[in-house]
Amino acid sequence: MEKTYKGWQEWDRKSLQREYTEETPLLTEDGTLLAKGWARRNVFSYDRDRVKHTLRRKEWDFYQISDGRRMLQISFANISLGGYASVVLADLREGKTLVSDMAPFVGGKDKYILPRRGDEPNDVHFRIGKAAFDAHTGAERRRLAYRNGAVQAEITMDILPGLENITTVLPFKGYPDRYFMTTKQNCMPCEGFIESGDGKWTFSKDDSFCILDWGRVCTPYSLVWYWGNGSGWIQRPDGGRHLFGFEITWGIGDESNATETCVFYDGKAHKIGAVDVETFPKPDKYMQPWKFVSEDGRFALTMTPFYDHHSDLNIGVMRMHSHQVHGLWNGTVTLDDGQVLEIRDFYAFCEYVENRW
Repeated sequence: MEKTYKGWQEWDRKSLQREYTEETPLLTEDGTLLAKGWARRNVFSYDRDRVKHTLRRKEWDFYQISDGRRMLQISFANISLGGYASVVLADLREGKTLVSDMAPFVGGKDKYILPRRGDEPNDVHFRIGKAAFDAHTGAERRRLAYRNGAVQAEITMDILPGLENITTVLPFKGYPDRYFMTTKQNCMPCEGFIESGDGKWTFSKDDSFCILDWGRVCTPYSLVWYWGNGSGWIQRPDGGRHLFGFEITWGIGDESNATETCVFYDGKAHKIGAVDVETFPKPDKYMQPWKFVSEDGRFALTMTPFYDHHSDLNIGVMRMHSHQVHGLWNGTVTLDDGQVLEIRDFYAFCEYVENRW
């Protein structure tokens, strides 16, 4: 079942926001995309065996943990031709990578199969050579572990009662069997550690949060996107402390049915319109302020950068090139009921990515 959603106020919308609220098949038996829109939890039934172009099929579970000073990324990706489990720890304030470890594998079409959904109970236990990747998702928490020789990481995340996410399915014009389906699960307080031969670093629930980027996609060869995200506590004028977060992604595929733009407040999703940045950061403006404005005016924040976590994996026919810029965000956000939140020095990131994969 779907319904048209236009938010708290009318705006000049290029398209409507199509929300799905009940179980919906993603693909037909011949691989044609059926569902196009968004949901507050993953209601799209995914059958990887229905994907027609198996070498274009890519599946990943990506976790990013940060306290605003250090950032830990733990991920597992199956991109059909191969894949990897990996961890990266960066010092955001010093602007350097502290730990980087990867366990790659070749051939992933019929092995290392990840869960059909990222927001329901599941277990993952993979071994790649001497490396191990383990993930357990329960009703109230997630546990994540990576081990490869001297490098070990363990993280536990809280799933608060009623926590909503944003799951989107975006098609690609001219490709009836291509799609980009992701779940972004924000606002998970977390704790844990990562250690290597060079030291041990810890995270505390007092100031550390995790975002899960769960992806199941079948895409064209080249992609460009923006992805901005953040989670944390904010203080209101009444003295109360509230859990706040946002997810803004754009530039991927056909956004005429939905955009991957959402604000989270005390665990509930508030859908906003399409977001763009005032000044294109490429090629030399990544460390200048990024001003974000949504088409409905409900998301008006400026990021002042302090670190560009730049990565470029280039092996000729495949390239994954990213500027993930971290900074402090200031401005206003408007909830569905018209409440205006003042956001002050809130840590979050936004990245600009160009991929051939």
